[in-house]
Amino acid sequence: MIELHSTPTPNGQKVMIMLEEVGLAWTHVDVNIRLGEQFSPEHLKLNPNNKIPAIVDTEGPGGRYTMMESGAILIYLAEKTGKLLPAEPRKRYDTLQWLMFQTAHVGPMFGQANHFNNVAKEQVEYAKERYTNEVKRLYQVLENRLRDSAFLGCDEYTIADIATYPWVKGYKGHGLDLASLPSFVRWVQAVEDRPAVQRNNTLTNEISERIRQAGLGKAAIDIYNTKDNGERLARATKR
Repeated sequence: MIELHSTPTPNGQKVMIMLEEVGLAWTHVDVNIRLGEQFSPEHLKLNPNNKIPAIVDTEGPGGRYTMMESGAILIYLAEKTGKLLPAEPRKRYDTLQWLMFQTAHVGPMFGQANHFNNVAKEQVEYAKERYTNEVKRLYQVLENRLRDSAFLGCDEYTIADIATYPWVKGYKGHGLDLASLPSFVRWVQAVEDRPAVQRNNTLTNEISERIRQAGLGKAAIDIYNTKDNGERLARATKR
């Protein structure tokens, strides 16, 4: 059994899709990050970085095993099941390259663009322009890759696609010239045609609503306040 301790952010959805794809028995343990549950002693034992997602594999190597970092979790689950990470060396390393592209570029830059365009209390035009332009550049990188490859990692669907899709599935709201991204749009449709991805998108809505309902009437924290986050972590881990 895999316990997924998470909330359905893009990083959380990566693992949800993977679990649906590989067919492992799993359960979602809700972590309401807006209530600060990621700073609980229980969660910090799973993820010392006070982030989501984290997993507990009750049948892991040597017994009960925990993991953090979504990219690492995808590799772990792929190797556990022998699925979605090719064994052939060139395909394997190509897949890992594009997985790292997502974790190093797509996730961080899309997150910053969203923050400065939609969340930041002070509108800093330089930051908005910088990250919005970088997101557009990354879409072009994806388009260029997908002109030459059916999927991101290689000619088959892999963890590189699973990692990237949740971050880009809202592409229609990003002000893009979709006519200039035909290969990217083709790829999104191919991913969204997969039953596991469709189940993820339904589960995402259901779990998000469940977490929202559970948090009604409770004091929220500012998850974007990095100073406060640091102070909360220091208090939670003080000895």
